[in-house]
Order: sequence, then structure tokens, then C-alpha cells
Amino acid sequence: MNWTAEKTTVNSWNEWDPLKHVIVGLATDCHIPPAEPALDAKVPEDSDMRGQWGKRPQEMIDRGNELLDNFALQLQKRGIRVDRPTPTDFSLPATTPDFHTDSQFGCMPPRDVLLTVGSEILEATMSYRCRWFEYLCYRPLMQQYFNEDPNFRHEAAPKPRLTDADYRADYLSEKIGIEKRLEWTADKFFVTTEEEPLFDAADVLRMGKDLVVQHGFTTNLKGIEWLRRHFPDHRVHAVNFPGDPYPIHIDATFTPVRPGLILNNPNRRLPDDQREFFHRNGWEIVDAAQPAHNSPPPLCYSSTWLSMNVLVLDPKTVCVEKSEVYQAEQFDKLGIEVVEVELRDAYAFGGGLHCCTADVYRESSFEDYFPKG
Repeated sequence: MNWTAEKTTVNSWNEWDPLKHVIVGLATDCHIPPAEPALDAKVPEDSDMRGQWGKRPQEMIDRGNELLDNFALQLQKRGIRVDRPTPTDFSLPATTPDFHTDSQFGCMPPRDVLLTVGSEILEATMSYRCRWFEYLCYRPLMQQYFNEDPNFRHEAAPKPRLTDADYRADYLSEKIGIEKRLEWTADKFFVTTEEEPLFDAADVLRMGKDLVVQHGFTTNLKGIEWLRRHFPDHRVHAVNFPGDPYPIHIDATFTPVRPGLILNNPNRRLPDDQREFFHRNGWEIVDAAQPAHNSPPPLCYSSTWLSMNVLVLDPKTVCVEKSEVYQAEQFDKLGIEVVEVELRDAYAFGGGLHCCTADVYRESSFEDYFPKG
């Protein structure tokens, strides 16, 4: 569903330049997927979602779509073009010659699937079986962009087989314990193996000539190497955050706000040896404000740190979830205008303000923000 007849130009090189065109997801027909290796490793051991699967309650879906629609309208009123995905039937199983899972997930978080780098939009491999077909929700838009923009490159990373060889059996126990999980993540021992390239687009931060990629549950080293070969004009940097027992997606951990400034989750600090690259180029890494909530909403995979999962509209303006007052105060002190967006009741469908969006066009160019390498 499109909200405008305006023709498309695909262009976005970073996370902060003025946003002019974006995809906003939908909560429609979202399901809690059945157990599978990648999913089991992510669900916290005390979560109310363990053992549950099936379509989410319709009243929650309706509320989620109400908030997402309102967010889309807020962006449109600021002159930003908004497109929406086309949901498929997520009650259908995902089946290939290598695996079967009884239902799929949804299409609220396009950031997980689509990576925009310059005039290219790349479909990520995805490391969850239930999300193998999620790219189909965005194909109508990709076809439209291809027809309208002669410079647009629509790319898709090789679809993985996602056999059991892609996952470590060590993570199948429900009672690993946080201490053991932190030990494993500090040792870079994640649920995904190096059987084949795996990456989610939401593990990648675009910073001009540099792509910063989290090595964790959803992106392995082979996936990072695939990105390095695919983008030969970029420098691709692998980072990890030892304080995170569930390292999935970088955008609630490490958030660039403008050239020279990054927010870092204080519970998941970037190791000193990896910080040096930023510091020698004059970038400041500051601790993000504490979340306003002690727990996530019901039936939500994500942590309370969606407080820092923000959408930067331009270097002086940022969208922050309305209830995250401490994060808003921090941006205010940094001299950045805050646009309040009510979205907390939609968190359960796939994340926060950054998660539920995917860039199509920012007024940006291919620049080197790290000239000292």
C-alpha cells in the first residue's frame, strides 16, 4: 500500500542525514512462531512467551496498527513519504527441503530484512526459519522502486539452508542461566555457527564509507565476510557487546545520532579495543539514558532498552517513544529536538522506532567519517 504517487529515488548512506522516504511496518496477522533453534536462544528464560505460539490477540494487533498508522501520519506531516509492506499469510508454514516450521512471524520490522546502502536495497539472509519468506512482504515495493528509479539496485543475499548445522545445540536448553549466557557471549560463542553466511539487516549500521556490523545471535562471521565482499568500496567492521546475554540486532545497543556522536547501552559497552577506532577519529561514545520501564510489554521478545531504539530524522531531530522520558531528556541536553511517538504497545510485533522503519531516501552522500582508518 502506497501513500503517494510520487516517483521513487533510492538513496541512503547513513543513519542520520535528513530522512525523506521511509517504509513503516504493519502489525497485521503477526504470529508468535513455534519453537525453533534461533528463536529459542532469543526468548528470555523467564519470558511469558515460552511455550506459546499462534496468532497474536486481534485486539493487540489492532492497537499495534493504530500506533504504526499514527507514526506514519506523523512522518507524512513532516513531509516524509511513507510506504507500507504487503502482509502475506503468516499462519502458513515455512517449509523448504531442509526445514519445516508451522507458522511465520510478521512484517512490523522492515529494518530487520532490508538494508539500504546508497542506491541499493539488500534483502538480508535472515537466520530464523519462521522469517525465511518475510522478504515477500516487501517485493511489491521493490518492484515499484525498480520501475521508477533507473539507478535502483535490488539485491538479495543468498538464502541460507538453515539446517540444524547452522545452530549450536548448547543453546537448546531452557535453563542455561544468565551467567553462562554472558560467559558465552563474551567468548563470542553464539547460537549461530559458521556453517553458511547469516546476517540480519538490523545488525548493520551505515556510517558512510564504514559499515559497523554486530557479531552475535543473528549475524555470524561468514555473514560479515559476505557483506565485506559484497560492498568492496566500504570498510566493514565487526563489533560485539559482551554485556548482552541475547545479542540480537545492534539498534538497541549502539545508536549513531549524528557525525561524531554515538549512544551506547551502558549495560552492553563496546570493548575498549573496538572503541579505539571511533576515538581516534574524534567520535564520542556516551552512555544512553536508562529506560523508563522495568520490563517489556506483554508477549514482547525485546528488552527494556528499546528506549534507545530511536529514528533520527536529521542531525538535529530524533523520534523517541513517548513514554521514554529519560532518553528524551538526554537528547534535549544534547541540543537535539525530540519528536514524541507513542509506540510502546507495538513493541511486541518486532521492536521500536528504528526497527519498524527502513530507509528508502535520505539527503545523504557517500562520505568518509573515519579518515584515520
